[in-house]
Amino acid sequence: MKCEHCTRKECSKKTKTEDQENASVDVPSLAQENGEKGEFHKLADAKIFLSDCLACDSCVTAEEGLQVSQQNAKDFFRVLHLNKKCDTSQHKVLVVSVCPQSLPYFAAKFRLSVTDASRRLCGFLKSLGVHYVFDTTIAADFSILESQKEFVRRYQQHSEEEPALPMLTSACPGWVRYAERVLGHPVTPHLCTAKSPQQIMGSLVKDYFARRQNLSPDKIFHVIVAPCYDKKLEALREDFPTASHGSRGADCVLTSGEIVQIMEQSDLAVKDAAVDTLFGGPKEEEVRRHDGASSDGYLAHVFRHAAKQLFDEDVGEVTYRTLRNKDFQEVTLEKNGEVLLRFAAAYGFRNVQNVVLKLKKGRFPYHFVEVLACPGGCLNGRGQAQTEDGRADKALLRQMEGIYADIPVRPPETSAHVQELYQEWLDGADSPRVQEALHTMYKGPGLPAVSRDIKW
Repeated sequence: MKCEHCTRKECSKKTKTEDQENASVDVPSLAQENGEKGEFHKLADAKIFLSDCLACDSCVTAEEGLQVSQQNAKDFFRVLHLNKKCDTSQHKVLVVSVCPQSLPYFAAKFRLSVTDASRRLCGFLKSLGVHYVFDTTIAADFSILESQKEFVRRYQQHSEEEPALPMLTSACPGWVRYAERVLGHPVTPHLCTAKSPQQIMGSLVKDYFARRQNLSPDKIFHVIVAPCYDKKLEALREDFPTASHGSRGADCVLTSGEIVQIMEQSDLAVKDAAVDTLFGGPKEEEVRRHDGASSDGYLAHVFRHAAKQLFDEDVGEVTYRTLRNKDFQEVTLEKNGEVLLRFAAAYGFRNVQNVVLKLKKGRFPYHFVEVLACPGGCLNGRGQAQTEDGRADKALLRQMEGIYADIPVRPPETSAHVQELYQEWLDGADSPRVQEALHTMYKGPGLPAVSRDIKW
């Protein structure tokens, strides 16, 4: 079974369970389950295609494969059904959090602006019975801010004897799983310890939001809408449940494409609705994004912060220089002919492999690398930018890139809500709670040596 991103020929063994062998999974009709017709009748025809590999057999156990196969619309509709039919004491509060890289896909599909597409999606989900719809931008704010602080610390602590650099981003679950399960040391010590936006959003919903609503975390069913299938694997990370509540941050992950399939099969009357906020009340302002061409833009934000904090240099527009291909770009800060900072963006596993090879050989010129498993970045996630035959939809991707570029950028430092949460939720930006809620640890591969013997 070949990885969604990997190009290695060694990845050929199938580890799918019987449940995964089916090319698609029916979305259940709540009405059909009760022998009646109703508002969910046409949703029975929607299909969720899970035939694409999620990760190579070096990374996914049979148990994990089964858990991933259960993260589909059937699980989502199971909770909707329980909320409509069962005793109220068994009801769940249904929360859906939408990744910002999914919104250009919905905008392109609906032929709407990003803000209008967000309102249409929110209205549809609430017409199904979802109680709250959030976007994960605020979680990405936290992840970027913590990554900025960590890079500065690493730079100041770096030495030849105890190298703390380069720092490699950790927001992409496909890359992190590959690093943990296959590469191990010497790569994992270079992974940024800041949790990904999905993981932080899980903590915000199951901890902060749950307490604001006087809810037990296990009374919330949290769904993430994301552009790639690897987010489903990320929800299975062992350290995802926090010690404070023992509940997984994300109960189910659905791709943008899966949501559109459900919408296309629905005949529900939909009234557009504003996205909610964790603080209560609707979110009326327009959609905002971070400074990345197709992702959350860790490179640009960390680069500006490091230039100011370490060298007192103010950087306006970040200038990228394309090197070996369009998915490998470099950014430098220079002064008086000296290179002070050298950052890179490496997208796609071919570029990732080159990064790892140079790192292992000790010939690595970069202080920081933004690593994404998907060529073209998060917008090109296989959960949304694919044709019906499974190929990359280049025309759709170009359209989404244009839509994403037009979304106004909001630096995470300017978010008043984030600063408020640091105080109210985490007892300050430098408290021990920050380390627990916003940072993680990485493990080396617990795999047979043959699985790790990769020929570069």
